[in-house]
Amino acid sequence: MAVKYELTKTCKQSGARLGRLHTPHGTIDTPIFMPVGTQATVKTMSPEELKEMNAQIILSNTYHLFLRPGHDIVREAGGLHAFMNWDRPILTDSGGFQVFSLSKLRDITEEGVTFRSHISGEKLFIGPEKAMEIQNALGADIIMAFDECPPYPADREYVKASTERTYRWLKRCMKAHQRPAEQALFGIVQGGMYQDLREESARQLVDLDLPGYAVGGLSVGESKELMYEVLDYTTPLLPGHKPRYLMGVGSPDALIEGSIRGIDMFDCVLPTRIARNGTAMTSQGRVVVRNAKYARDFTALDPECDCYTCRNYTKAYLRHLIKADETFGLRLITYHNLYFLLELMKQVRQAILEDRLLDFRDAFMMKYYGSLHPEKPF
Repeated sequence: MAVKYELTKTCKQSGARLGRLHTPHGTIDTPIFMPVGTQATVKTMSPEELKEMNAQIILSNTYHLFLRPGHDIVREAGGLHAFMNWDRPILTDSGGFQVFSLSKLRDITEEGVTFRSHISGEKLFIGPEKAMEIQNALGADIIMAFDECPPYPADREYVKASTERTYRWLKRCMKAHQRPAEQALFGIVQGGMYQDLREESARQLVDLDLPGYAVGGLSVGESKELMYEVLDYTTPLLPGHKPRYLMGVGSPDALIEGSIRGIDMFDCVLPTRIARNGTAMTSQGRVVVRNAKYARDFTALDPECDCYTCRNYTKAYLRHLIKADETFGLRLITYHNLYFLLELMKQVRQAILEDRLLDFRDAFMMKYYGSLHPEKPF
């Protein structure tokens, strides 16, 4: 089997899981946050820097790598690990989300999705078999089934038809998957915000006895309360001896709340995206470095952080770099944000080990957001 999940501890206070996920390219401590390397690179970061901050696994994107450089080139290079010089685990998504979100002109049929490239306008097709062909060529440790992520809000009949088609696509993915001994295929629970559809989707996926399960279709515009409600009734339906992955979630509050609800893996572009806007996540909450009040602030970005950025540079210098459109500024804030979330998950794991995750959550929320129920997005 390509991956094996080992449950090592359940938090008595919260029910959160501490575990280890064994893959062909190394073992991952869970719960874990996965930095997103969309185009075979985490934006502005080198693999060496990611290792310095102990990124245990990163995510790459099937859709983008299919468009360029093309999965055949990645295969010729020896697979994604060799191509990008990363010898730790990689997860690739199915490309489904990008097909639906980036392609204005698309046609969904039972066979798959015909769409136009957001780069060239060329007419292309991805279906379950093509998604497996691309991901088998990329060679990631964990690969995702091709699915449709329904928009929010969406009416029940649309979501029902979409979720049923996603299930049929999953079975085709399983049949087309050529490297099951090396690459673990995860299924994706869909169903929108409808409890009965979520429950049916989870039941069908569990019956297929997959190596792991993802919860998709969340963090697409719904409230945090609704997302947590869906997790509350969905996650318990997934087997305890398999990894659970919440897709596209990366705000500090959602990482903690997701862990409390039994999630093992998270990914999101949030820390790298906001860094490019000059925004940092810190122990004191969000800091918008480009703001004028930091022009003469010669203190570290985060006084409680020991990352490379915080050890060596001041807010005033970071603000100068961002205002001057210097790439180094983006790199330094990206490094800090990724380090911050990876360190947060390390603290979450320690809190689970010591049966105090609810106490940790409350203390963190008050310090970071100034509220136990934050409304700010990150």
